[in-house]
Amino acid sequence: MTCPVGKGRYMTRSINVPSANSALRVTESSADRFLEHRSVHAHVHRKVKRTLRVMKFGGTSVAGASCIEGVVKLIKAASGESDVVVVVSAMSGVTNKLIEAASGSEAGNRTLVEAILDTLREQHVALLSGLIRSLDERSRIERQMHELFRECDELLRGAMLLRELTPRARDSILSLGERLCAPVVAAVLAQEGIASEAIEATELVVTDSYHGAAEPQMDLTRKSCQARLRPLLQRGVAPVVTGFIGVTVEGARTTLGRGGSDYSATILAAALDADEVIIWKDVDGLHTADPRLVPGACTIPEISYREAAELAYFGAKVLHPKTLNAIMKCGIPLWIRNTFAPERPGTKITSSGPENVAGSVTALTAISDVALITVRGPATAGVSGFLDGAFADRWRADFLLISHSSSPNDTSLVVSASLANRTIEALRGEFAHDLAQEKVEHILLDSTVAIVSVVGRNMRSPSSVVGRTLTALSRENINITSIAQGSSPFSLSFLVTKTDMQAALATIHREFQLSGAEFASAFRDRPDETPVSAV
Repeated sequence: MTCPVGKGRYMTRSINVPSANSALRVTESSADRFLEHRSVHAHVHRKVKRTLRVMKFGGTSVAGASCIEGVVKLIKAASGESDVVVVVSAMSGVTNKLIEAASGSEAGNRTLVEAILDTLREQHVALLSGLIRSLDERSRIERQMHELFRECDELLRGAMLLRELTPRARDSILSLGERLCAPVVAAVLAQEGIASEAIEATELVVTDSYHGAAEPQMDLTRKSCQARLRPLLQRGVAPVVTGFIGVTVEGARTTLGRGGSDYSATILAAALDADEVIIWKDVDGLHTADPRLVPGACTIPEISYREAAELAYFGAKVLHPKTLNAIMKCGIPLWIRNTFAPERPGTKITSSGPENVAGSVTALTAISDVALITVRGPATAGVSGFLDGAFADRWRADFLLISHSSSPNDTSLVVSASLANRTIEALRGEFAHDLAQEKVEHILLDSTVAIVSVVGRNMRSPSSVVGRTLTALSRENINITSIAQGSSPFSLSFLVTKTDMQAALATIHREFQLSGAEFASAFRDRPDETPVSAV
């Protein structure tokens, strides 16, 4: 079964470690010893096709020695039931430190860069000491780490000299965390009797050359994964793959964007025709709203791909927005579960989800870090299709929402706050002639807004969702700047002020009874389908 991924809008000098195909792996001798002691029964059983599970562990799941020991227990339990491919993120906080080092290098701040690298080096060496019992194995991985840090340091020094860091070099620097983590997890697995091999995703995930947000080339990725991973799985070896990272056809390392390890897991699952994906995090699953903003929010037992994708797109940080792209066409189920509470069932994401009534609300989400750009003037009438098409492609603009006000001469765009100034400059360039002719009067920026999105089944049809939402917000004196519905029938979005965002979420959550017994009753009679036994 082949699972193509549609081409997305998003698109380093690679760091070549000597013996790249073999450097980041558990020693052959340790794997061989494990395989030699497998029983004849186990060898025969290997000929029978087992289910394949991709398990991804986020940064908090591998944040320290005790966390990694817990991860290894989960992998060990799963490997008794199925073949397993493991995907790991960098340790919690490491990528943020690397971003800080990258910025420091462009500013010429050698002291900051060296301090960050020293801290990260000490952190990972200490991690090894707390986990790996064999001195030889510890020394081997420490040498690999030393080489990775040396090459990262070279890239940062080059950026300090030039006061410039190319996107290609930046991707190589930011990939360091995953490349440090994977060999450690693989070594601990081997130490616990699970044959494993650390593999860089540069051997597997082929992408386009849009550094920082690369898109997979699935045909090539599928060939690489089948050729590299299938033989390992057939031998009973659990690959431990670096998340977040890919490689161009030319051999340049790329990254998939922040949080991209989730995406890595589903890319590998699609390429290998996996039976399921489990993304292990530090939360119980997707929630009816952010529990930090709405204390009554509860875990969603099951949800459809499309609803989950809308939640991710409109701000639910539990899931990378592109994660579901790779598996939607395949129908591979995805679970989100809590590494630190594996007995809890989490959230299951499937093609259909539960049998919700059309127009029923499943969850709410919000984004505060946005800006509203209004293009005003007669030349803007009917340009929303152009802005979301040719303009967005040319300028690589990413509009969260596009809408018209009651005036036909106003077009409003909502973008991430970090992209606001760049988007305004692009719009001024695009409409330069119309601005000169006063056919575009103003391009205005409003940074006081936030998006609140209501996600559920067939939001386009029933007016009751809009009516109930407006009435509930009005009762609380919360003003809505704009209402928008895009091409998706699974969400409605409202613009409110940032100061009203939390109150708006709580009000809508209460109006649609998304907490407590009312919400839970829809799932009360569902069978427990938890895929991995509690450890």
